[in-house]
Amino acid sequence: MQISRPGLIVADRWQDYQLLDCGDGMKMERWGPHTLVRPDPQIIWPRSAGTRKWEGWDGFYHRSERGGGKWEFRTRLPDHWTIRYGALTFKIHPTSFKHTGLFPEQAVNWEWFAGKIKAARATGREVSVLNLFGYTGAATVAAAHAGATVCHVDAAEGMVKWCRENAALSGLAAAPVRYIVDDCLKFVRREIKRGRRYDAVIMDPPTYGRGSTGEMWRLEDHLWELLSETRNILSDRPLFFLINAYTARLSPSVILNLLGALLGGQGGRISGGEVGLPVQRDGLILPCGVYGRWEAQ
Repeated sequence: MQISRPGLIVADRWQDYQLLDCGDGMKMERWGPHTLVRPDPQIIWPRSAGTRKWEGWDGFYHRSERGGGKWEFRTRLPDHWTIRYGALTFKIHPTSFKHTGLFPEQAVNWEWFAGKIKAARATGREVSVLNLFGYTGAATVAAAHAGATVCHVDAAEGMVKWCRENAALSGLAAAPVRYIVDDCLKFVRREIKRGRRYDAVIMDPPTYGRGSTGEMWRLEDHLWELLSETRNILSDRPLFFLINAYTARLSPSVILNLLGALLGGQGGRISGGEVGLPVQRDGLILPCGVYGRWEAQ
């Protein structure tokens, strides 16, 4: 097994999205025709001296000292709009929790596994992908567009519905995608009993979360248990295994160690590091989480 130590990969091929500037805990982003300002806990450096006050924004998310926050809109924004990444189209909607429904830095991972899927399909192989904690389904849509059969799982019904919308927007309404509202660990255990197998796994486990019936998820307590169970539904010729994590509690080396313990006997190659976004104004890179990949060779 080959292990590649942590590196940084940057999502720098966007046309409809730009990280315009950041500093003092905030970031200013262009999402298609609209500009939003949102907090980001990673941005602990100050804004550059001489930088003018940010102007021209359409929406500004103000944090509350009591937790959470709320949006201030200067202009009457639509409830939602769309942006594109290549052939993929995604619905953007500012939520009450500051999110927009898309993590643009993940484009580097979409391209990576889409290449893996397309290469396998070119040999005549069918590829089945399991996307756990699938959120609004950007990875699901990217995998389906590359030619995979996908099972999308998230405990939040609204997120699964959003995934369906993104698939339809990308011309994939009829694609072979299963949309599942369920607790991820419980779903995997049921898949084991049903004898289902997958060639590839994508997962974006949260730091904390609740399942569809209130089950509590804690990353440090439950991630290895989930990984161990998921290993039991891999096919005889797995193609790839991707873990993303947005929490600062996991370093890339921790994810590499987890993948090594999980799939070391499979051979292949393990790599990992940080994902980031380029800042237009000064060329800095905003770190946006960590990733780990196992891939067959």
